[in-house]
Amino acid sequence: MAEERQYDVTIIGSGPGGYVAAVRAAQLGMTTAVVEMYEQPGGTCLHWGCIPTKALLHSAELLDSANHAGKFGVKVSGAELDLPGVHRYKKKVVQSNAKGVEFLFKKNGVTLLQGRGRLAGPGRVEVTPRDGEAYTVETRSTVIATGSVIRGLPGVEFDGKKIINSDDALSLDRIPKSMIVLGAGAVGVEFASIYRSFGAEVTLVELLPRLVPLEDESLGAELEKAFKRRGIVAHTGTRVTEVKTNGKAVRVTADKDGETLELEAEVLLVAVGRKPAIDDVGLESSRVTVDERGFVVVDEMMRTGEPGVYAIGDVLATQALAHVASHEGILAMEHAAGQNPSPIRYDRVPSCTYCQPEVASIGLSEQAAREQGHEVVVGKFPFTAIGKAKILDDTRGFVKIVAEKRYDEVLGVHIIGPHATELIAEATLALNLEATAESIFHAIHAHPTLSEAMGEAALAVHERPIHF
Repeated sequence: MAEERQYDVTIIGSGPGGYVAAVRAAQLGMTTAVVEMYEQPGGTCLHWGCIPTKALLHSAELLDSANHAGKFGVKVSGAELDLPGVHRYKKKVVQSNAKGVEFLFKKNGVTLLQGRGRLAGPGRVEVTPRDGEAYTVETRSTVIATGSVIRGLPGVEFDGKKIINSDDALSLDRIPKSMIVLGAGAVGVEFASIYRSFGAEVTLVELLPRLVPLEDESLGAELEKAFKRRGIVAHTGTRVTEVKTNGKAVRVTADKDGETLELEAEVLLVAVGRKPAIDDVGLESSRVTVDERGFVVVDEMMRTGEPGVYAIGDVLATQALAHVASHEGILAMEHAAGQNPSPIRYDRVPSCTYCQPEVASIGLSEQAAREQGHEVVVGKFPFTAIGKAKILDDTRGFVKIVAEKRYDEVLGVHIIGPHATELIAEATLALNLEATAESIFHAIHAHPTLSEAMGEAALAVHERPIHF
């Protein structure tokens, strides 16, 4: 038998929710352990999601830039994709970040327990190593931070070659001549963007009426136009009815407005979402409750129905975003330490999609604002009128501000265009400070920068943009 271990906090899972919760717990003086079944900490985001995907996107962007360097007066000859080199670069980035998490654990005195963790009764967590005997940890508080797993399409089996998921798409050893991507959410459009830059013919199929369907309608429409110019075909409002494979291709039959579509490609990437990873976590023997969609139910302090047990991240019905999981972890640990933290404002969480062009947003869409009864005023400003965008030769897209007419409060900001995922930071601060459109345009935006589009969009709310 392994020696008995006792901790103030035991966290099951070391993704961006779990490891951040562990660091915060340790900062607050609690003895902390993290149970992780994989060899390194970091979770899906670090090893199979956010980080490696964005590394591939960066390689794709550099390839595009090299192939168009001549228009900037820079001669580049023979630019081509080195796929093994791309994978080496991606792996280096991932390993650097994983080592960073390990360093944070060491610095803060967090104990990493290798193995699968599960609830084992009040104040107890069972840890089962890959090799070795299971043992039990005693703990005052427990955090379920087990994340999510890929959701498949009923009747469609992944084979890792012809029919693949997002994990497979990160490590293909060749670039297919053609690819069909099912699902045009963040994952789908990012991989569509990557593989188009890498040379594949890409077709997107989305059940809902537009690309990035969780975003403001105008962003989805603009992204579809930008993708069309890149040669990416998009079929929205389209339901897949059959998938077949043969020796050379995958054939997809779909229904679009009553019309049958027959699509064919070398590879089919299924990117229709993820589901909570709660199997074999021991919930059945606890008072933790799960809703009809399989998400763990918590209160505003991340407490489950089991005393002393918290849950954070993708196991919840909140936004499946790394930064949301991190903040939920901090909130849970501050509550466990006896503090009185403020609940998270989920209506003020930024969303970022890193395809080309980038998409980012925060707050209410125009449609949602109207549905909530606000008298809405919209200010919209295109990057075509921004000097820095012209310098970059990337004038795609716009900044759109949704404001409330009477008090001028900014309700939402929606961006598509160059570096949108960085520009959204100003909007995040603006919404959290309950800024008005007037306060944004009175803040002087440096010239020449892309951020000038934010100031001009705020001016457009008041029907007084300067450069358009």
